[in-house]
Amino acid sequence: MADNLSRLLPEVIAIAREAGRTILEVYESSYTVKEKDDRSPLTEADLRSEKLILAGLRRIAPEVPVLSEETGQAPWATRRSWSRLWVVDPLDGTREFIGRNGEFTVNIALAQDGRVVLGVVHAPALGRSYFACEGAGAFRSDAAAAGRPIHVAKRGPGPVRVVGSRSHRGSSLDAFLERVGPHELVEVGSSLKLCLVAEGAADVYPRLGPTCEWDTAAGQCVLEQAGGQVLTLEGRPLAYNAREEVLNPFFVGFADPDTDWLALMR
Repeated sequence: MADNLSRLLPEVIAIAREAGRTILEVYESSYTVKEKDDRSPLTEADLRSEKLILAGLRRIAPEVPVLSEETGQAPWATRRSWSRLWVVDPLDGTREFIGRNGEFTVNIALAQDGRVVLGVVHAPALGRSYFACEGAGAFRSDAAAAGRPIHVAKRGPGPVRVVGSRSHRGSSLDAFLERVGPHELVEVGSSLKLCLVAEGAADVYPRLGPTCEWDTAAGQCVLEQAGGQVLTLEGRPLAYNAREEVLNPFFVGFADPDTDWLALMR
């Protein structure tokens, strides 16, 4: 399976980068913002990116179904039989996109039996890609450069480097920071948070607020293949297509297993 994933990964990276170019076309133009039923924002970039990604995934793996944010999800009676599926967020960080800070990403992941085995996180405005698959490790690529391996960092003696959401900070994060003690907080949008832990730029990403499976799947794969973990508050790896609800439970992504991060989450 690892050989198949390694052959598939470059094609998925190419799809994510093509979607990123489409997003930037909208980013650099005038566009309207709509509101979805859950009151989250939606732009033409979300829809154009998803259309391109779905066409690309059908081309390279027509037999694999897709769970995507903007497309109406298949009912659980259908999805529960999917042992393998793509998990897609065509534009993660729409608020960052609208705010024009560049911290938005294209997320494409492949899940097998509940775990993510391939993931691509592409930040088009930053010219940066993170990607990983089982058997190959995790990598970061800037602009047109070849990917370089990345790995989590051992926690140092200084303040804990915590990464948190730029758009969804709440009192739960403040409580976590109080329990952690001396820390440095980096606020960033989208799945870049998981990738910062993966490349050793942060120690921990606590999430005590709502996320969906398409928000985390690709970044989780990058972090896990870089040597980190993403665990629920019960100590289990965040799983995919394992239940009817697509909302994730609260979780923590971290690098150093010698720190009891779960105790600090409660």
